[in-house]
Amino acid sequence: MTLYQPFLDYAIALLQERLNLQPYAIPQGFESKQATVGKGKHQQEVLTTSYAYQTTKLRQIRAAHVQGGNSLQVLNFVIFPHLNYDLPFFGADLVTLPGGHLIALDMQPLFRDDLEYQAKYTQPILPTFHAHQQHLPWGGDFPEEAQPFFSPAFLWTRPQETEVVETHVFAAFIDYLQAYLDFVDQAQPITDSKYLADIEQAQLRYLRYRAEKDPARGMFTRFYGAEWTEEYIHGFLFDLERKLTSAIR
Repeated sequence: MTLYQPFLDYAIALLQERLNLQPYAIPQGFESKQATVGKGKHQQEVLTTSYAYQTTKLRQIRAAHVQGGNSLQVLNFVIFPHLNYDLPFFGADLVTLPGGHLIALDMQPLFRDDLEYQAKYTQPILPTFHAHQQHLPWGGDFPEEAQPFFSPAFLWTRPQETEVVETHVFAAFIDYLQAYLDFVDQAQPITDSKYLADIEQAQLRYLRYRAEKDPARGMFTRFYGAEWTEEYIHGFLFDLERKLTSAIR
């Protein structure tokens, strides 16, 4: 079962159609990683594959796809803009575990409480959010500390049926990604030095939070060990700090 392969295939095809995609270097050892978990008849092969691209406006477009049978399917798909654009992040966390499906989909804002920023990037997608929310109701408790990093159009849901993921979640993923690429089309580079500094700090805040709280850390550590996991998180999934540090040297 590869529940999220169609999502990944669609995203890459759409990006290739709408953007001039260039490869983004994936550190050695992270393109593909396999492990055998469980024992006896519960033994299962787990495969994690990574994909990464970039464009003139988008610093890193990357995906981590985990395939581990019917009860473990994960696609983490995130787009990070270059630091001279005030674009939000595109974030899709699509997770299937033994207990069910966890779906998080958003254009994650740099400045959540800024009304001008909301008018520019959140208000236009609220109708899309409300349309999909009819089929994908709110998923319940969400950490308070995470709330500043999500927009009012945050689609967070826990569908019970796999069919809902294959239909309604897929439709929402398509609409959100299409809308995000419309924002990218319209985006103009920022030149104001104070705003540029604010953008960098906002991106770093988000990446530090995500790297520290990455919910996949325990899963990856169990499969591949702590050393590989920490390097994957800081050296690939959320690598901005490393990139800025190496640029200064």
